[in-house]
Amino acid sequence: MLLLNHSNYELECGTDEAGRGCLAGPVTAAAVILPDNFKNSILNDSKQISEKKRFLLKPIIEKQALSFNVAHVFQEEIDSINILNASILAMHKSIELLKPQPEFIIVDGNKFKPYNNIPFETIIKGDGKYLSIAAASILAKTYRDLYMKKIHEEFPMYNWKQNKGYPTKEHRAAIKKYGITKYHRKSFRLLPEQLKLDL
Repeated sequence: MLLLNHSNYELECGTDEAGRGCLAGPVTAAAVILPDNFKNSILNDSKQISEKKRFLLKPIIEKQALSFNVAHVFQEEIDSINILNASILAMHKSIELLKPQPEFIIVDGNKFKPYNNIPFETIIKGDGKYLSIAAASILAKTYRDLYMKKIHEEFPMYNWKQNKGYPTKEHRAAIKKYGITKYHRKSFRLLPEQLKLDL
């Protein structure tokens, strides 16, 4: 059973990101403030539920949240500031546009940087413990998946609509065959050592 609040603050937002381990595309974060009376029996960490359920939950969260926002940080910025900083930046960007602003922030994972002097707590596996982080994980994942499906049309040989930019065998084979695109993260090890790419 996921809990609603971690703190005693009324406006507590949960934040989480998707796409951290991908070879292509943005890292996407969401921030969500849920009302006190929010209940949903299928909401859970996005990795624990099917794609169909995630897309079922997306409009429910958007409709019932007091406030939510989603932000992408793209591959050029990931390459310039590294994936950890890019993940935190995406979370900050998603929190920045919340209206009202949160009084407390709960973050999935163990890394975060202070945002606007708002108190926060990092919670390992928080997306499986708190509803607002689970809701943020669903929005981050669904918005990112929709983006990857869109850029799939431009470069269908990488099959991003299926693998979403993650390092599957098929994705790595396509990189070996066709090289990289403007959407690939050049700072990532795109191929195992034995399959060196001339970048």
